[in-house]
Amino acid sequence: MNKTALYAILLAALVPLISYLIVKKVSDDTILMPRHYLPDSTTTTIRDGKKYTDTVWHKLPSIELTNQLGHKVTWNDLKGKVIIADFFFTHCPTICPALTSNMRRLQQSITNAQRVGDKTPDFLHFISISIDPERDSVPQLKHWADRFQINPEQWWLLTGDKKQIYDFVINDLKLGLVDGHGVDTSFIHTDRFVLIDTNLHVRGYYRGLDTAELANLSTDIILLSKEKDPKARSFFAGKLQIMAVAFLSAIIGVGLLIYILKRRKS
Repeated sequence: MNKTALYAILLAALVPLISYLIVKKVSDDTILMPRHYLPDSTTTTIRDGKKYTDTVWHKLPSIELTNQLGHKVTWNDLKGKVIIADFFFTHCPTICPALTSNMRRLQQSITNAQRVGDKTPDFLHFISISIDPERDSVPQLKHWADRFQINPEQWWLLTGDKKQIYDFVINDLKLGLVDGHGVDTSFIHTDRFVLIDTNLHVRGYYRGLDTAELANLSTDIILLSKEKDPKARSFFAGKLQIMAVAFLSAIIGVGLLIYILKRRKS
């Protein structure tokens, strides 16, 4: 084997490794996942002589509500799904119809390209919680759902205990909410869409009437769908660099062996 051939082998081995390291570095620096909100506490640990501070994020508590089909549902029915939540009431004369229309457009804009036939994304679910549950009965929710052609397999309209709903929105989601005592226009409720990850952590608040913020929400939904559970480590986690170096060493070793054998024969 001449020097040209040896250099070719080395180059062929180095190019994939260098390319991998560059792509990994660029990807780590440029892909920013949606931030976490609502920290509960922080914990400090010592690992390998270094101090690490980790944040414990607020996990949304269990809540049981009733959807437009009359079914009792909880977070357990949405395990493994990214969730988009908003708030409305069916007697709303102002922003609620627009919020529901924008939610429907958002729902229709996100599909699963990997599925054949039915493109409905199985990683995503929408919920709209009534802030006027005393009047928003199951038939009222069903009427609203029919009005906006809402698919119950991917989007629930929810009603339930009023105190539980208000406690959840105000104390857990940290959103403003005021009961207008039955007067339609006196309800003060948020126009925010809330992004919730598969661990029931809040990952974003977006104005439901703002086109630019809805575009950001659409992007963040896709990013969260690709986010891995930090507790679930892949078999290859932390091993790719070692595998790349081993592969490179093997190629170099084979090249050197062939070169030595060639020199001995000559």
